[in-house]
Amino acid sequence: MPALKPYLDEGVQKDLQARLSRIAGQVKALQGMLERHESCNDILVQLSAVKSALNQVTIKLLEGHMESCVARCLREGDERELQELKDALSLVLRRS
Repeated sequence: MPALKPYLDEGVQKDLQARLSRIAGQVKALQGMLERHESCNDILVQLSAVKSALNQVTIKLLEGHMESCVARCLREGDERELQELKDALSLVLRRS
């Protein structure tokens, strides 16, 4: 049976889940703001907050991924994970 691929530290994973839950709540609140015809300026400010929160999730995920998955694979001599990280970073930065 092949070894399990390394994954994020449990604390990082819980932090990311909590952050994503808060973001989901923010998005739900934005939907309500639109339904209530609230100020476009207020909605734009809230959208900016969601975007910032998503950026923080991205940063935390990348940090956790490098500290756990990538580091472990490199210690084991498997450089495929490093190439996958480079590909993911390229995609993330292009879409920022």
